[in-house]
Amino acid sequence: MTFQIRRRAFFAGLAALGLLAGPLLAQDDVPVIAAASDLKFAVTEIAAAFAAETGMQVELSMGSTGNFATQIRQGAPFQMFMAADERFVAELHAEGLTRDAGTLYAEGRLVIMVPHGSALTPDAALDNLAEMLAAGTLTKFAIANPDHAPYGMRAQEALAHRGLWDAIQPHLVLGENVSQAAQFALSGNAEGGIIAYSLALAPEVADLGEFAVIPHDWHAPLRQRMALLDNAGPVAEAFYAYMQTSPAREIMARYGFVLPEGT
Repeated sequence: MTFQIRRRAFFAGLAALGLLAGPLLAQDDVPVIAAASDLKFAVTEIAAAFAAETGMQVELSMGSTGNFATQIRQGAPFQMFMAADERFVAELHAEGLTRDAGTLYAEGRLVIMVPHGSALTPDAALDNLAEMLAAGTLTKFAIANPDHAPYGMRAQEALAHRGLWDAIQPHLVLGENVSQAAQFALSGNAEGGIIAYSLALAPEVADLGEFAVIPHDWHAPLRQRMALLDNAGPVAEAFYAYMQTSPAREIMARYGFVLPEGT
């Protein structure tokens, strides 16, 4: 079934339920969606498009995938989880905390990004980063915390692949999530950092520096999966379905995400 057909079926289903009639939907409780911070710009745009087309609102909570998984285990009232690493959804599903195994919605990419005026030059092979480390001229370099942020885990893997992990550790500034890592990387207090491609493509971020995409085979795939939680209501269900329509996928592609095929 094509996404255009699915989209028509999706809105036809909403109409059949009366969700597109009259005031569209009386929402006493706007569902909170826990979304990985690499989605900051893409999913904010998708949520706005969803609201414009359906009249339904969702509240986005952006943060670290690992921290969200912990909060869900502790009973946080999220209705949908959009993880940057599908492993976290699989673990929650095994614990009976999601409705099902969820849906793969994208694969992310890493970039090295530096602020304008930095002594560091962004190159895909991280050659200049290696040169600055060898020369002792690198002061600070930002990544997300690899203890709980998937983009930090993959950044560590990429740096280790290049043989730089041990040397760079004393210079690391760790963001709580990849969005905060981007803030640190572009603050002017660091030479740069490794962040999400999706953030680097956002105009608000792109204007602050330059970047290069790191080879995807330098790290484990950033397979991003979403799932509804057991307490999900009809609005969260509708947003979950909307994420799989052509308009949402087009926005995701524009922010550099690789989309799953045949779904």
